[in-house]
Amino acid sequence: MYRIAHENDEVHISFEKDLVDGETLTRFLNHINLQSMLKKSTTSSTAAMLRARNRLAGFPTGVALLRDPTLNKGSAFTEAEREALGLSGLLPPRVHTMEEQVQRVLENLRKHSSDLDRYVSLIALQDRNKTLFYRVLLENIDELMPIVYTPTVGQACMEFGHIFRRPRGIYITANDRGRVAELLGNWPFTDIRVIVVTDGERILGLGDLGADGMGIPVGKLSLYTACAGIHPNLSLPVTLDLGTDNARLLNDPLYTGLRHPRLRGQVYDDLLEEFVLAVQQVYPGALIQFEDFANRNAFHLLQEYRDQVCCFNDDIQGTAAVTVSGILSALRITGGTLRDQRFLFLGAGEAGMGAGELLVTALMEEGLSVEEARRCCWYFDSKGLVVQSRLDLVGHKRQYAHDHPQVDNFLGAIEALRPHGIIGVSGQAKRFSPEVLEAMARINERPIVFSLSNPTSKAECTAEEAYIWTQGRAIFASGSPFPPVVYSGRKMFPGQGNNVYIFPGVGMGVMASGAARVTDEMFLVAARVVAGEVTEADLNEGRLYPPLPRIREVALAVAEAVAEVAYRRGLAGQPRPDDLRAHIISLMYEPVYPNYV
Repeated sequence: MYRIAHENDEVHISFEKDLVDGETLTRFLNHINLQSMLKKSTTSSTAAMLRARNRLAGFPTGVALLRDPTLNKGSAFTEAEREALGLSGLLPPRVHTMEEQVQRVLENLRKHSSDLDRYVSLIALQDRNKTLFYRVLLENIDELMPIVYTPTVGQACMEFGHIFRRPRGIYITANDRGRVAELLGNWPFTDIRVIVVTDGERILGLGDLGADGMGIPVGKLSLYTACAGIHPNLSLPVTLDLGTDNARLLNDPLYTGLRHPRLRGQVYDDLLEEFVLAVQQVYPGALIQFEDFANRNAFHLLQEYRDQVCCFNDDIQGTAAVTVSGILSALRITGGTLRDQRFLFLGAGEAGMGAGELLVTALMEEGLSVEEARRCCWYFDSKGLVVQSRLDLVGHKRQYAHDHPQVDNFLGAIEALRPHGIIGVSGQAKRFSPEVLEAMARINERPIVFSLSNPTSKAECTAEEAYIWTQGRAIFASGSPFPPVVYSGRKMFPGQGNNVYIFPGVGMGVMASGAARVTDEMFLVAARVVAGEVTEADLNEGRLYPPLPRIREVALAVAEAVAEVAYRRGLAGQPRPDDLRAHIISLMYEPVYPNYV
């Protein structure tokens, strides 16, 4: 890829022709210690160092280096680096260690009075020093995950135009038809492996936030890096601005998007098609993650493109996997088998239907027919129990319309069906009322209660409510984090069914294997792997998922399992390495400062 030659007091570095671009040089310098080259020269003078540095065309110096978030080290630049890279006098004289910088960041974060202020502070850090940002996040993930992602990211999106500081990602509008590839090409990095794209119509459980939904792709990609080690320069957040039907935003002078009603129909489909094709042209092989699309488009887009390009929908498939994983963990407590369970979903949108489909796949692996497997999954939507007699059901619901009398009340549906578990994916707060929870506890010795709607304000019930109204017997999981609950002298740590246990590892497995497609089998193996990472000690504390500080271990295990599926099914585009696990580890980004001189 490159060749190093030493001539007198100079170092010459040459690259293969097709590798000479600024982004390659940046990545090269992040991994090569310039000092090791300089030591081989005949002189150690500053002049020689500068000449060696200047041979590396495109490497920033001085203020430009301090403003490059990928390369910036802030006050951690050493004396030698400051001298060689034109930084002398531009920084306070004291050289700090990274550990000291982390301490400073945490000290200032903890002084803020609100989580939104902490979010703004962390994003500002990410914009000026990516390495330090990821170091802080990774070492304090329990504390900071709720800040960089749900629930705080929801509030950040609600106020996006008012807290906007610096643009992130690529914005594409219907006005850009015919030049989407050009816009993608404006991104400064040419090697993109993961793209998270949203149209902003269904941000978490908050609804249509239009272009202000950019906080979601940015947040998701931060987790790809922190949790699975995908280098931040290999990812790209994208927002498709097709307008908004949110009157509040249309009347807000600080709204960041176009001021017109949301476009639908052919113009929508055409832009999506051009975007998908442009990605294949500009970033061939990149994984596309569809995020927070409304139901009307989410299922359609996944069906349209899943067999054409490398893509998945996290709200459908990622949520499905984390739900199934939690169920598998719960069964280790109840002692039952999956085929003997009956689940009632509150909500029949992307998350609920996706979880049902993956459950059906898992049940069929246990020997059930597809019809038998679907009888284990029941749905309750805005119009009542999903049954055959209803004439208003759209396609994705019809296959779960069972032969049963209509029930219009959720509590009544519980009494009629006597489910082993209820799964909330409705985006409607407090729908798991005391009466509902008491009924589940009366029917089951250990009722499974999953309150998965995000953000916290949309949760069907809190962890405390679930434990109190089931006399501490609920096996509980939530979409947003809840603090530990003490009930009858026992401290329980509610499991957070966060998609972060799934999608980063899936993305790394796809990248490591060069997988051409993302399959449901990959998500099912990911679910089983995550459940397998839960220890008996975790279960005894009420956890259905591994503690977050172990997230990199979990993501590594998921990535390896996903890559194995890619190789086994002939979907891999990369030769299988002798040691797959070691190969994946070698790809994982570590937030550690390189030595430049």
